[in-house]
Amino acid sequence: MAKRDYYEVLEVNRNASETEIKKAYRKLALKCHPDKNPGDKAAEERFKELSEAYAVLSDGQKRALYDQYGHAGIDQQGGFGFSSGGFGGTPFEDIFGDIFGDIFGGGGSRRGGGRRGDDLRYNLSITFEEAAFGLETKIKVPRHHTCETCNGSGAKPGTSAETCRTCSGNGQVRFQQGFFSLTRPCPDCNGEGKKISDPCGDCRGTGLTRGQKTLSLKIPAGVESGNRLKMNGEGEPGSKGGPPGDLYVVITVKEHSIFQREGNDLICEIPVSFPQAALGCELDVPTLEGKVKLKVPAGTQSGKIFKLNGKGIPVLQGYGRGDELVIVRVETPTKLTSRQKELLDEFAKEAGEDIHPMGKSFFDKVKELFD
Repeated sequence: MAKRDYYEVLEVNRNASETEIKKAYRKLALKCHPDKNPGDKAAEERFKELSEAYAVLSDGQKRALYDQYGHAGIDQQGGFGFSSGGFGGTPFEDIFGDIFGDIFGGGGSRRGGGRRGDDLRYNLSITFEEAAFGLETKIKVPRHHTCETCNGSGAKPGTSAETCRTCSGNGQVRFQQGFFSLTRPCPDCNGEGKKISDPCGDCRGTGLTRGQKTLSLKIPAGVESGNRLKMNGEGEPGSKGGPPGDLYVVITVKEHSIFQREGNDLICEIPVSFPQAALGCELDVPTLEGKVKLKVPAGTQSGKIFKLNGKGIPVLQGYGRGDELVIVRVETPTKLTSRQKELLDEFAKEAGEDIHPMGKSFFDKVKELFD
């Protein structure tokens, strides 16, 4: 059976905020949790469907893939999971723990527990040569920082957060629903246990400000488009003392005007004239480190490949280099003078069938096939 649209599953629109998605999931998952519906297979399947949808839509990276490619984009990334790590840094266990807290009256608040910061992605475009030989560079990464004005407290300097009167600082409110005793995060302080009555003017009470951080980055030789470099702890800062996320630098290599890459080998096509191919010549062939001499023997056919050992791409995080494969392309002149036509005509008559040895071999095979 085809999967339903994740937004339809959670009963939210495609522009729903992270808070709205979380709220919708908690509401629906609470109704069909297996512990509230023992033996109900339909409720169990519904709960699994909700959990899968939330795992994707609560993760910024996965949600972006889903919005662009649908279920296929998520399947190519290895599906969804229940871990709090990964690219998006959205802890699935947090909401999962809230559900259990609601059902059993347990700790539905994360007050006092540190939350890991989100991972960040930075797209870096480099040249073909930089990818081949590596480079050291600096990047400016937009991200949040602890507010220097309030030192991350969120309160205006000289003031402090006050204990929430609604929950008496517990971060939770408890109420009875049927035979269940339900616990939910306090709606007044969002489960923090404290309220800021006079917020910091720079961070508006969040404790974080937006800025940039300059990082030094060393890119190893041999990288390709799509390679990711991980910088531990350089993502978004954690909350409540939690660790920061990581930064993933995704490499894009620009195309080269002459070279193409196949694994660690370089492909380079060199045009030669008919006289050069027929009589032989010596060519200046480009490599990533300058020109080298290549001897083209007489009678070279178009498509002939010459190998320049060790002139390719260095092996990523290994030893050695690939080769450069030079493909000869014999060019046919398109504009001839009268004298040139006369000379070629004389040459053709003089050479006879020997003028195209490969063609002769081909037509002999055709004749054998149909005789």
